[in-house]
Amino acid sequence: MKKLIIVLIAFVSFFGMAQDKKSYQLFDKNGKKTTYKKLETSSLKSNVVLFGEYHNNSVVHWLQLELTKDLAEKTDLVLGAEMLEADNQTQVNQYLKGEITQKGLDTLARLWNNYKTDYKPLVDFAKEKKFDFIATNVPRRYASLVFKKDLVALDSLTTEEKSWIAPLPIEFDVNLPGYQAMMGMQGGHAGDKMPKAQALKDATMAYFINKNRKENSIFVHYNGTYHSDNYEGINWYLNKYNAETKILTIATVEQKDISKLEKEHYNKADFIIVIDEDVTKTY
Repeated sequence: MKKLIIVLIAFVSFFGMAQDKKSYQLFDKNGKKTTYKKLETSSLKSNVVLFGEYHNNSVVHWLQLELTKDLAEKTDLVLGAEMLEADNQTQVNQYLKGEITQKGLDTLARLWNNYKTDYKPLVDFAKEKKFDFIATNVPRRYASLVFKKDLVALDSLTTEEKSWIAPLPIEFDVNLPGYQAMMGMQGGHAGDKMPKAQALKDATMAYFINKNRKENSIFVHYNGTYHSDNYEGINWYLNKYNAETKILTIATVEQKDISKLEKEHYNKADFIIVIDEDVTKTY
């Protein structure tokens, strides 16, 4: 009878595992499977968490909120995002303080089309917990200016306008692989204007992260994964501003098979979220 029970338990367990459908799997930078608990524990040891996302992936947005809530149970946080631009910081602060409504923020700030589904929950959590939420990205018109006229065009900005970007001059390392890849677009004819505009964004986000860090707290930053993949982008500039910053990076990738990390994604970040490519997109 005991043997029968053991066999039945084993069968039920195996059948349950076979029927289990997971939407994501976490890996470390070496391609080894890891756990959400390890991600949380490692995040708590950092000064800055760069949470790289696919902007339209529903699972990664859920994980961003869950990790933020779980970290907030153990320490103070400062939150920030690529999706909010530095010259809208006043409006974001007004919303956090209850001085304007969501409708007011919609009117006064340049919000992404998927803000309400994907980023409002994070901003509202900051409001509930009385955490700062930093609009870290460069106003898009200045990235466009660099794309058209190069980085030198930023010298013509007013003092107020310069307060919304990283301090000039913007250091640009053309040899960073991520920027090299951008230059290789369009059959190698893309030139360096696009990566320079990207560098302005990366430098500005890093600058405002570093500027708004607080003692005994963790700055959790949400950005497109390309901005921090391979320890470049924001990560590179953060190290320039403060080499002693303990940075944890999270990358997002999509694969058909989430049971193992494809080798091209090794060393992309400290933790890599592999999400089933069929997961629902928010837009």
